[in-house]
Amino acid sequence: MSEAARMGAADLARRVVATAWFQWGITAIIAVNAIIIGLDTSAWLAARFGAWFEAANQIFLGVFVLEAGVKIAAAWPKPTRYFKDGWNVFDFTIIVFSLLPSTGELATLARLARLLRVLRLVSALPELRLIIVTLVRSIPSMFNVVGLMSIIFYIYAVAGYHLFHEIDPTHWRTLGISALTLFRVVTLEDWTDVMYAAMAHHWWAWIYFVSFVVIGTFVIINLFIAVVLNNLDEAKAERLRDLVAPPSRQDLFRELRATQESLSRLEERLRIATAPGDAGRGAP
Repeated sequence: MSEAARMGAADLARRVVATAWFQWGITAIIAVNAIIIGLDTSAWLAARFGAWFEAANQIFLGVFVLEAGVKIAAAWPKPTRYFKDGWNVFDFTIIVFSLLPSTGELATLARLARLLRVLRLVSALPELRLIIVTLVRSIPSMFNVVGLMSIIFYIYAVAGYHLFHEIDPTHWRTLGISALTLFRVVTLEDWTDVMYAAMAHHWWAWIYFVSFVVIGTFVIINLFIAVVLNNLDEAKAERLRDLVAPPSRQDLFRELRATQESLSRLEERLRIATAPGDAGRGAP
Protein backbone atom coordinates (compact mmCIF):
# COMPACT_ATOMS: atom_id res chain seq x y z
CA MET A 1 0.00 0.00 0.00
CA SER A 2 1.35 3.39 -0.97
CA GLU A 3 1.96 6.18 1.51
CA ALA A 4 -0.91 8.21 0.04
CA ALA A 5 -3.28 5.25 0.44
CA ARG A 6 -2.18 4.75 4.03
CA MET A 7 -2.72 8.42 4.82
CA GLY A 8 -6.14 8.28 3.19
CA ALA A 9 -7.06 5.24 5.24
CA ALA A 10 -5.82 7.01 8.38
CA ASP A 11 -7.91 10.10 7.60
CA LEU A 12 -10.96 7.90 7.05
CA ALA A 13 -10.32 6.08 10.33
CA ARG A 14 -10.01 9.41 12.16
CA ARG A 15 -13.31 10.61 10.71
CA VAL A 16 -15.02 7.36 11.68
CA VAL A 17 -13.68 7.44 15.25
CA ALA A 18 -14.76 11.08 15.65
CA THR A 19 -18.37 10.39 14.67
CA ALA A 20 -21.07 10.14 17.32
CA TRP A 21 -22.56 6.99 15.82
CA PHE A 22 -19.25 5.16 16.26
CA GLN A 23 -19.08 6.02 19.97
CA TRP A 24 -22.72 5.24 20.68
CA GLY A 25 -22.61 2.10 18.54
CA ILE A 26 -19.70 0.68 20.56
CA THR A 27 -21.49 1.62 23.79
CA ALA A 28 -24.66 -0.18 22.64
CA ILE A 29 -22.66 -3.28 21.70
CA ILE A 30 -20.99 -3.32 25.12
CA ALA A 31 -24.41 -3.04 26.80
CA VAL A 32 -25.87 -5.88 24.72
CA ASN A 33 -22.79 -7.96 25.44
CA ALA A 34 -23.29 -7.37 29.16
CA ILE A 35 -26.93 -8.49 28.91
CA ILE A 36 -25.98 -11.70 27.10
CA ILE A 37 -23.30 -12.46 29.69
CA GLY A 38 -25.98 -12.16 32.36
CA LEU A 39 -28.42 -14.35 30.42
CA ASP A 40 -25.71 -17.01 30.07
CA THR A 41 -25.77 -17.51 33.85
CA SER A 42 -29.26 -19.04 33.58
CA ALA A 43 -29.01 -22.83 33.28
CA TRP A 44 -32.35 -22.98 31.43
CA LEU A 45 -31.32 -20.37 28.86
CA ALA A 46 -27.78 -21.73 28.52
CA ALA A 47 -29.11 -25.22 27.75
CA ARG A 48 -31.34 -23.91 24.95
CA PHE A 49 -29.39 -20.95 23.57
CA GLY A 50 -25.83 -21.69 24.66
CA ALA A 51 -24.60 -21.97 21.07
CA TRP A 52 -26.20 -18.64 20.18
CA PHE A 53 -24.65 -16.99 23.24
CA GLU A 54 -21.23 -18.33 22.25
CA ALA A 55 -21.63 -17.10 18.68
CA ALA A 56 -22.75 -13.68 19.91
CA ASN A 57 -19.71 -13.46 22.21
CA GLN A 58 -17.41 -14.22 19.28
CA ILE A 59 -19.12 -11.55 17.17
CA PHE A 60 -18.77 -9.01 19.98
CA LEU A 61 -15.10 -9.89 20.35
CA GLY A 62 -14.58 -9.40 16.63
CA VAL A 63 -16.26 -5.99 16.81
CA PHE A 64 -14.02 -4.94 19.71
CA VAL A 65 -10.90 -6.10 17.85
CA LEU A 66 -12.05 -4.15 14.79
CA GLU A 67 -12.68 -1.07 16.96
CA ALA A 68 -9.15 -1.26 18.36
CA GLY A 69 -7.77 -1.66 14.84
CA VAL A 70 -9.67 1.40 13.59
CA LYS A 71 -8.44 3.51 16.51
CA ILE A 72 -4.85 2.38 15.96
CA ALA A 73 -5.19 3.20 12.26
CA ALA A 74 -6.54 6.64 13.19
CA ALA A 75 -3.28 7.29 15.04
CA TRP A 76 -1.20 6.71 11.88
CA PRO A 77 1.64 7.52 11.13
CA LYS A 78 2.38 7.10 14.85
CA PRO A 79 0.16 4.17 15.90
CA THR A 80 1.86 4.06 19.30
CA ARG A 81 -0.08 7.21 20.20
CA TYR A 82 -3.06 4.89 20.68
CA PHE A 83 -1.37 3.47 23.77
CA LYS A 84 -0.63 6.89 25.26
CA ASP A 85 -4.28 7.14 26.28
CA GLY A 86 -4.85 5.20 29.50
CA TRP A 87 -8.41 4.33 28.51
CA ASN A 88 -7.19 2.83 25.24
CA VAL A 89 -4.69 0.69 27.15
CA PHE A 90 -7.52 -0.37 29.47
CA ASP A 91 -9.72 -1.40 26.51
CA PHE A 92 -6.86 -3.14 24.70
CA THR A 93 -5.95 -5.16 27.80
CA ILE A 94 -9.53 -6.38 28.16
CA ILE A 95 -9.55 -7.40 24.48
CA VAL A 96 -6.31 -9.34 24.91
CA PHE A 97 -7.71 -11.22 27.91
CA SER A 98 -10.89 -11.93 25.95
CA LEU A 99 -8.81 -13.74 23.30
CA LEU A 100 -8.03 -16.52 25.78
CA PRO A 101 -9.41 -19.89 24.61
CA SER A 102 -12.71 -20.79 26.27
CA THR A 103 -11.94 -24.51 26.50
CA GLY A 104 -9.88 -26.66 28.81
CA GLU A 105 -8.28 -25.30 31.96
CA LEU A 106 -8.63 -21.70 30.79
CA ALA A 107 -12.42 -21.91 30.33
CA THR A 108 -13.23 -20.30 33.68
CA LEU A 109 -10.60 -17.62 33.18
CA ALA A 110 -11.94 -16.92 29.68
CA ARG A 111 -15.47 -16.47 31.04
CA LEU A 112 -14.18 -14.05 33.66
CA ALA A 113 -12.33 -12.19 30.91
CA ARG A 114 -15.61 -11.84 29.04
CA LEU A 115 -17.11 -10.36 32.16
CA LEU A 116 -14.38 -7.71 32.11
CA ARG A 117 -15.89 -6.39 28.87
CA VAL A 118 -18.71 -4.95 30.94
CA LEU A 119 -16.12 -2.64 32.48
CA ARG A 120 -15.68 -1.09 29.04
CA LEU A 121 -18.91 0.81 29.72
CA VAL A 122 -16.77 2.92 32.05
CA SER A 123 -14.39 3.90 29.24
CA ALA A 124 -17.20 4.30 26.70
CA LEU A 125 -19.22 6.83 28.71
CA PRO A 126 -17.50 10.19 29.34
CA GLU A 127 -19.34 10.84 32.61
CA LEU A 128 -18.28 7.49 34.04
CA ARG A 129 -14.70 8.20 32.96
CA LEU A 130 -14.92 11.49 34.83
CA ILE A 131 -16.03 9.70 38.00
CA ILE A 132 -13.18 7.18 37.77
CA VAL A 133 -10.66 9.96 37.18
CA THR A 134 -12.08 11.75 40.22
CA LEU A 135 -11.72 8.66 42.41
CA VAL A 136 -8.14 8.09 41.27
CA ARG A 137 -7.25 11.72 41.93
CA SER A 138 -8.85 11.45 45.37
CA ILE A 139 -6.70 8.52 46.53
CA PRO A 140 -3.76 10.60 47.89
CA SER A 141 -6.09 12.82 49.90
CA MET A 142 -8.05 9.76 51.03
CA PHE A 143 -4.94 8.41 52.74
CA ASN A 144 -4.89 11.47 54.99
CA VAL A 145 -8.55 10.98 55.92
CA VAL A 146 -8.00 7.24 56.45
CA GLY A 147 -5.02 8.07 58.68
CA LEU A 148 -7.16 10.38 60.81
CA MET A 149 -9.92 7.77 60.97
CA SER A 150 -7.41 5.06 62.00
CA ILE A 151 -6.21 7.19 64.90
CA ILE A 152 -9.79 7.77 66.06
CA PHE A 153 -10.57 4.05 65.71
CA TYR A 154 -7.51 3.10 67.71
CA ILE A 155 -8.26 5.51 70.56
CA TYR A 156 -11.89 4.42 70.82
CA ALA A 157 -11.01 0.71 70.48
CA VAL A 158 -8.53 0.86 73.34
CA ALA A 159 -10.97 2.90 75.45
CA GLY A 160 -13.82 0.49 74.62
CA TYR A 161 -11.74 -2.51 75.63
CA HIS A 162 -10.91 -1.03 79.03
CA LEU A 163 -14.46 0.18 79.63
CA PHE A 164 -16.57 -2.76 78.44
CA HIS A 165 -14.53 -5.97 78.01
CA GLU A 166 -15.63 -7.31 81.40
CA ILE A 167 -19.35 -6.61 81.01
CA ASP A 168 -19.62 -7.44 77.28
CA PRO A 169 -16.78 -9.79 76.23
CA THR A 170 -18.60 -10.72 73.02
CA HIS A 171 -17.96 -7.29 71.54
CA TRP A 172 -14.94 -6.01 73.49
CA ARG A 173 -12.80 -8.99 74.59
CA THR A 174 -9.72 -7.99 72.53
CA LEU A 175 -8.43 -4.92 70.77
CA GLY A 176 -9.16 -6.48 67.37
CA ILE A 177 -12.73 -7.41 68.29
CA SER A 178 -13.21 -3.92 69.71
CA ALA A 179 -12.12 -2.42 66.38
CA LEU A 180 -14.56 -4.70 64.52
CA THR A 181 -17.33 -3.62 66.88
CA LEU A 182 -16.52 0.02 66.18
CA PHE A 183 -16.66 -0.74 62.45
CA ARG A 184 -20.15 -2.11 63.02
CA VAL A 185 -21.04 1.04 64.93
CA VAL A 186 -19.70 3.36 62.24
CA THR A 187 -21.83 1.57 59.62
CA LEU A 188 -24.87 2.23 61.84
CA GLU A 189 -25.81 -1.46 61.60
CA ASP A 190 -27.66 -2.35 64.86
CA TRP A 191 -25.16 -0.31 66.83
CA THR A 192 -27.80 0.58 69.40
CA ASP A 193 -27.83 -3.06 70.57
CA VAL A 194 -24.17 -2.74 71.55
CA MET A 195 -24.85 0.59 73.24
CA TYR A 196 -27.81 -0.71 75.26
CA ALA A 197 -25.76 -3.73 76.40
CA ALA A 198 -23.15 -1.33 77.79
CA MET A 199 -25.76 1.03 79.26
CA ALA A 200 -27.24 -1.87 81.23
CA HIS A 201 -24.14 -1.60 83.43
CA HIS A 202 -22.99 2.00 82.88
CA TRP A 203 -25.63 4.65 82.25
CA TRP A 204 -23.01 7.03 80.86
CA ALA A 205 -21.96 4.61 78.08
CA TRP A 206 -24.17 6.47 75.62
CA ILE A 207 -21.64 9.33 75.66
CA TYR A 208 -18.96 6.98 74.32
CA PHE A 209 -21.13 5.63 71.50
CA VAL A 210 -22.85 8.85 70.47
CA SER A 211 -19.55 10.75 70.34
CA PHE A 212 -17.99 8.01 68.20
CA VAL A 213 -20.97 7.99 65.82
CA VAL A 214 -20.80 11.76 65.46
CA ILE A 215 -17.04 11.79 64.84
CA GLY A 216 -16.67 8.54 62.93
CA THR A 217 -19.79 8.64 60.80
CA PHE A 218 -20.84 12.23 60.24
CA VAL A 219 -17.50 14.06 60.38
CA ILE A 220 -15.19 11.51 58.71
CA ILE A 221 -17.67 10.47 56.03
CA ASN A 222 -18.30 14.11 55.19
CA LEU A 223 -14.54 14.59 54.86
CA PHE A 224 -14.48 11.76 52.30
CA ILE A 225 -17.32 13.41 50.42
CA ALA A 226 -15.57 16.80 50.52
CA VAL A 227 -12.36 15.30 49.10
CA VAL A 228 -14.26 13.60 46.26
CA LEU A 229 -16.27 16.72 45.40
CA ASN A 230 -13.14 18.88 45.37
CA ASN A 231 -11.37 16.50 43.00
CA LEU A 232 -14.52 16.23 40.89
CA ASP A 233 -14.47 20.00 40.35
CA GLU A 234 -10.79 19.84 39.42
CA ALA A 235 -11.40 16.96 36.99
CA LYS A 236 -14.26 18.87 35.34
CA ALA A 237 -12.08 21.96 35.00
CA GLU A 238 -9.27 19.88 33.49
CA ARG A 239 -11.64 18.26 30.99
CA LEU A 240 -12.93 21.70 30.03
CA ARG A 241 -9.36 22.86 29.39
CA ASP A 242 -8.77 19.81 27.22
CA LEU A 243 -11.89 20.57 25.20
CA VAL A 244 -10.72 24.09 24.44
CA ALA A 245 -7.08 23.13 23.98
CA PRO A 246 -5.36 24.48 20.83
CA PRO A 247 -5.37 22.09 17.85
CA SER A 248 -2.36 19.92 17.17
CA ARG A 249 0.06 20.55 14.32
CA GLN A 250 -1.36 17.58 12.45
CA ASP A 251 -4.88 18.98 12.73
CA LEU A 252 -3.67 22.37 11.48
CA PHE A 253 -1.95 20.78 8.48
CA ARG A 254 -5.08 18.79 7.72
CA GLU A 255 -7.24 21.92 7.86
CA LEU A 256 -4.71 23.81 5.72
CA ARG A 257 -4.73 21.03 3.14
CA ALA A 258 -8.54 21.06 3.06
CA THR A 259 -8.52 24.83 2.64
CA GLN A 260 -6.05 24.61 -0.23
CA GLU A 261 -8.19 21.98 -1.94
CA SER A 262 -11.26 24.22 -1.56
CA LEU A 263 -9.37 27.17 -3.04
CA SER A 264 -8.23 25.04 -5.96
CA ARG A 265 -11.78 23.99 -6.67
CA LEU A 266 -12.97 27.61 -6.51
CA GLU A 267 -10.23 28.72 -8.88
CA GLU A 268 -11.18 25.98 -11.32
CA ARG A 269 -14.85 26.97 -11.19
CA LEU A 270 -13.91 30.64 -11.67
CA ARG A 271 -11.74 29.79 -14.68
CA ILE A 272 -14.56 27.79 -16.29
CA ALA A 273 -17.12 30.53 -15.56
CA THR A 274 -14.98 33.31 -17.11
CA ALA A 275 -13.73 31.35 -20.12
CA PRO A 276 -16.82 31.93 -22.42
CA GLY A 277 -16.81 35.69 -21.75
CA ASP A 278 -13.14 35.96 -22.58
CA ALA A 279 -13.68 34.02 -25.79
CA GLY A 280 -16.63 36.25 -26.74
CA ARG A 281 -14.63 39.42 -26.22
CA GLY A 282 -11.80 38.09 -28.29
CA ALA A 283 -14.05 37.22 -31.34
CA PRO A 284 -14.16 39.72 -34.32
